[in-house]
Amino acid sequence: MDTHKEIEQPIKNPTTAERKSERELVTTRTFNCPAHIVFQAWTTPELFQRWWVPKSFGLTLLSYEAEFRVGGQYRLVFSHPAAPEPMAFYGTYLEVTPHSRLVWTNEEGGESGQVTTVTFEERGGQTLLVVHDLYPSKEALDEAIASGSTGALPEQFEVLDTLLIGLQTESGLSAV
Repeated sequence: MDTHKEIEQPIKNPTTAERKSERELVTTRTFNCPAHIVFQAWTTPELFQRWWVPKSFGLTLLSYEAEFRVGGQYRLVFSHPAAPEPMAFYGTYLEVTPHSRLVWTNEEGGESGQVTTVTFEERGGQTLLVVHDLYPSKEALDEAIASGSTGALPEQFEVLDTLLIGLQTESGLSAV
């Protein structure tokens, strides 16, 4: 008698990225998880650090600080074997609406830094996540795309998906 059971894995959804205009890049993904859990993974530093850094980029997250409130600041510091000095990414939260919306500036790019809006829309126990980056110019978005910095989200969202499955299991929620 075979006592092994196959463990059913939740279906992972694709990530799409589309340039919507000369200055806008929009990335979307549906997560098989309620919006409050997805939002928690974005706004709890201990959870955020577990999924934000794409392994393929070779970065190490040295520190992360964030104040999730309007006017609050965030700062991520990374190291890379090819970089002589750590790199910092930082900005200010313009909007924080629990479980539905985050808006922040990306100030490390100076005047070429974008404003990022993330929305969390719950649909039948799933969450449609939309990341909207608005750059100050066509050239700033062209430069971000050319540098590869805009291509990390699909890999990050794969890790986030795995983390969310674990969080749902811990909280006793089932995946859709």
